[in-house]
Amino acid sequence: MHIRAARPADLPLLQDIERAAGEAFRAIGMPEIADDEPFTVAELSRYAQAGAAWVAADDADTPVAYLLAETVDGCLHVEQVSVHPSAARRGVGRALLDRLAGLAAADGLPALTLTTFAEVPWNAPYYERCGFRLLADAELGPDLREVRRREADHGLDRWPRVCMRRDVRPPGHP
Repeated sequence: MHIRAARPADLPLLQDIERAAGEAFRAIGMPEIADDEPFTVAELSRYAQAGAAWVAADDADTPVAYLLAETVDGCLHVEQVSVHPSAARRGVGRALLDRLAGLAAADGLPALTLTTFAEVPWNAPYYERCGFRLLADAELGPDLREVRRREADHGLDRWPRVCMRRDVRPPGHP
């Protein structure tokens, strides 16, 4: 398994990964999330062209997971991270998050942020194991508040959602 920048030829595969990963939501009574369409190829292309899309690829260089990020309130924000079920529980998602943390630190950004479902085992509880902590409402910057507003408009607030942060250290700092 190796991590690399997403390429144009990968983008349809990223949609397939998202659809496959989303099926797990159906089993826990969240079929609307399972049925939610992934980013379009055009949207994925914007992330890739901005250098903000990475894939974890297998030995044949086929993506099995991906991560999209953007800058939100001066931090690198995880917009999406998805792992194909065939590659789940192997540290692939954590490796993508660790790579992003390294990039944030190298760029002098203080943290990673994300929004996620509070009560889904592979969401907030998983991210806590990856070094993220819950953010109090007073800790949210204006951009992160806007992310949450868009999510609410999309109907995601039907289930409890949280914002989380993982501080990163610049290179050479313990």
